[in-house]
Amino acid sequence: MHVGMRIPPMGRELGLEGVVAWASECGFGSVDVPEVDAGVRGMFDRAGLAIGTVDWGVGGALLSKDDQVRQGAVAAMKRRIHDTGVHGSGVVFLCLAPDDGMQSRAESFEIFKAVYPGVVDYAEQQDVHLAIEPYPGGAPGYGNLGCTPETLRAVFEVVPSPHLGICYDPSHFIRIGVDYQRLLMEFGDRVRHVHAKDTELLSDGLYLYGSLGQSFGRRYGHGEGWWRYCIPGWGDADWIWIVSRLEEFGYDGPLAIELEDDRYMGSTALNQEGLLTAKAYLEDIIR
Repeated sequence: MHVGMRIPPMGRELGLEGVVAWASECGFGSVDVPEVDAGVRGMFDRAGLAIGTVDWGVGGALLSKDDQVRQGAVAAMKRRIHDTGVHGSGVVFLCLAPDDGMQSRAESFEIFKAVYPGVVDYAEQQDVHLAIEPYPGGAPGYGNLGCTPETLRAVFEVVPSPHLGICYDPSHFIRIGVDYQRLLMEFGDRVRHVHAKDTELLSDGLYLYGSLGQSFGRRYGHGEGWWRYCIPGWGDADWIWIVSRLEEFGYDGPLAIELEDDRYMGSTALNQEGLLTAKAYLEDIIR
C-alpha cells in the first residue's frame, strides 16, 4: 500500500507533466489520470511514478436511455479499457451515473443490466478491473448507483465477476449516512482502488439547515452546509481502522488523496500544502 493522489485543482495550472513531476519529487507513489496512452506511460516511467486509475471518460452516457448515445459510449469505454490494459495500471475508475441527473436509480439499473455484463466481459478479456466510485450524484436527484449497499448488492448480483469492484471512498458513505465500516467489511474483497478523502459532519450546520442543505449562499464549495469534504485526519473516518481492514483484505494499491478540502483550495501552494499534510498523516499509519 502506498500514498498516491488524484489530480488536484492545481493541475489546471501545472498541467499533467507538472503534477507528475511534483508528485515524484515529493515521494508520492502514483497519480490517477483522466486518460492514458504511450506518451503518458512514458512520462510516468521517466518520473519513476506509477499510474493509479484511469478515468472511464464517457460520463453518464453508458446509462443513457438513448440507444445511439449508449452504443457510442460502450465503444468508447471498450477503447478506454483496452488502453488501460496496454498502458495503464489495469484499473478503470467510473461512476454509475446516468446522463440525466433526474433519472431514477431503478431506471438506471435496468439499463445497467443490459449494458454492463458485456462491458465487464470485455474488461476480463483485457485483464482490467473496473472500480465503482460511490459518489451519489448531484442534488436533488442523487441518481448514481453503487453508493449504497442496496445498489451495490444489486449490481454485483447482475455482474458477479471480480473484474467489477469498488473504489472505496469513506467520505461519500459518511455524508449520506451509510456505515463506512460495515460497508468495507461487506465489500472489502471488491476493493480495487481507494480514495483518501474524509467528511466532517457539522452539528451546527445540521441544526441550521437539516440534511436539506443551505437555502441561501454556500458555506463550503465542497459540502452542503452540514457536512464538508476534508483531508484524512480532519473528518469522521477512522483511518487506522480503514488501513488495518484493507491490509486484512489483501489490498496493496494506492491510497489516492482526492483533494476537495476548502481549507486548501484557491492556489497551487494551498493545494500542495493539503496534499503533503494528508500524505504525512497517512504515511504514519501504513507500513
